Amino acid sequence: MNATVPSPSPAPFPLNLSPDDASPGWMSKGDNAWQLTAATLVGLQSVPGLVILYGGAVKKKWAVNSAFMAFYAFACVLFCWVIWGYRMSFGDELVPFWGKANIALDQKFLLQQTFSGKFPNATMVYFQSVFAAITLILIAGAVLGRMNFYAWMMFVPLWLTFSYTFGAFSIWCPHGFLFKNGLIDYSGGFVIHLSSGVAGFTAAYWVGPRLPKDRKSFPPNNILLMLAGAGLLWMGWAGFNGGDPYAVNIDASLAVLNTHICTATSLLTWIALDMIVFRKPSVIGAVQGMITGLVCITPAAGVVQGWAAIIMGLCSGSIPWFTMMVIHKNSRLLQRVDDTMAVLHTHAIAGSLGGILAGVFAKPKLNFLFYTTYGQYVGLVYGFSTREVDTGLRQLGIQLLGILYIATLNVVSTSVICLLIKQVVPLRMSEEDMETGDDAVHGEEAYAIWGDGSRDSAD
Repeated sequence: MNATVPSPSPAPFPLNLSPDDASPGWMSKGDNAWQLTAATLVGLQSVPGLVILYGGAVKKKWAVNSAFMAFYAFACVLFCWVIWGYRMSFGDELVPFWGKANIALDQKFLLQQTFSGKFPNATMVYFQSVFAAITLILIAGAVLGRMNFYAWMMFVPLWLTFSYTFGAFSIWCPHGFLFKNGLIDYSGGFVIHLSSGVAGFTAAYWVGPRLPKDRKSFPPNNILLMLAGAGLLWMGWAGFNGGDPYAVNIDASLAVLNTHICTATSLLTWIALDMIVFRKPSVIGAVQGMITGLVCITPAAGVVQGWAAIIMGLCSGSIPWFTMMVIHKNSRLLQRVDDTMAVLHTHAIAGSLGGILAGVFAKPKLNFLFYTTYGQYVGLVYGFSTREVDTGLRQLGIQLLGILYIATLNVVSTSVICLLIKQVVPLRMSEEDMETGDDAVHGEEAYAIWGDGSRDSAD
């Protein structure tokens, strides 16, 4: 008679991994820790990253105002996000492109497992809030040096509510119509960069240009400070793209490496073009090339191979350079709009480019790692190699549809918002305030000499 062999008892968890009330069984401590870290890295891109970059990149008399526009936007977005914005972007469907407004403050909701990932809703709310915040701050770059601060205070919550939430729900929320149709936007090329570039350019049109003398001569007041802000932006992008798999996995590692590969290639390409055409390597140009590289890789970071990241870097360092340095300077239509930080080129053009190239180079296996589904996400290159050309062409068509949707949404919504604000307060500062700058608007200056009771000159 055979004796029954008892089945082995499951190995106990190490004490530091055992589930308890504060660490439920569905939560991965590693994923949660990385997601909180990634969110903080993205937050640092804005505060202090873009605060410092804007403060150093503008004329001295606008250093405080430019930095403060970013600082205010970060705080305002986070407040609005938890009151209504998050659930409108990632909550229950109201219509196929918009979610139902609701708070994200209740303990029962915040401590539940989020819609994607092994961590609580509280972590996801925080992570997505810093993405929303940086989008508004990027828009500010187009209107620096003349937008009425009171108008900006109204613009931030209105645009978050009636533009950003539309794009985020449509593309990132599982209920959104573009998400369901298979649009590839790994980390925000459409939702953040194309949106901010188009919205910023549109807002700049309605606000109007800077003073003629400021538009003609607008030197950075502190290039080293600008570089420090740019460095925070670059390094913070590891959280920007590395956090979007919502897990500590191999796809996150690939996304981080691809981000830096593309950015370095783009920066070097931009510098090379500056040297060939202008005979000088420009620091400001290097920063622009860095930004276009970061933006271009964002919609594709974890779904393309390293060789594709290099090609994308070559494109992002050359195509936006050409649109900015050649097309823009020779276009009367584009010249009519005073886009202070050139967000149309660095974010709208680069973001669209990245979205298109994602549809070309996205590898099915990598798409499976990110989207956990086969067949729907196939880059055109792999469509040819696997004899799924129709699927690859469909993917490229969906990417182009996403560009059209986001561009149209932001032209319309931004225009309506600006026209509504204009009925309450002027969009533009007075001529006198624009002459003086920070002291007139805030009663403060960036570089003041208080010891003898005097200050530096406004310019």
